[in-house]
Amino acid sequence: MLLHESRRSARTTPDGEIILLEDQDRSLWNREMIAEGVERVRHAFASRRIGPYTVQAAISALHAEAPGSAATDWSEIVALYDLLLRIDPSPVVELNRAVAIAMRDGPEAGLTQVERLLAKGELDNYPLAHSAKAELCRRAGRMKVARAAFERALELTEQEQQRRFLERRIGELRKD
Repeated sequence: MLLHESRRSARTTPDGEIILLEDQDRSLWNREMIAEGVERVRHAFASRRIGPYTVQAAISALHAEAPGSAATDWSEIVALYDLLLRIDPSPVVELNRAVAIAMRDGPEAGLTQVERLLAKGELDNYPLAHSAKAELCRRAGRMKVARAAFERALELTEQEQQRRFLERRIGELRKD
């Protein structure tokens, strides 16, 4: 929680619009909170009592310590998601792992994983799964599929802030 809180001021614009992690101004992140959070993660791993929250915190620590998205250790994040899948398997963890694979290996690699998950049906009504598919399609240049996936995510989303984000993404794709 400390690591997530450290990024609060960079997560949204002054008018409340969502800013994705990779687009956040990392100079706004609270470095003292990050240092404390990272130290707590190290202590938790040293105790050898590693549970799902410890692994999730380690993933957050890697994001928080990286100077930018491109400098993030995506291989380590994938490995941590592999560990998390063994400790606490779920379709959402698989989805997050797929996104990390996309960041490490490219959008098509992650998209293969996301589409496999969606085909299983467990995440069919989960808007973030469709949003992830849309974003990876957008990055892969598959704009028509991206637009349809963003529209499906929008159909499923109830939070106004997320709806505005998705509407903005759909609008950007219409310009292309």
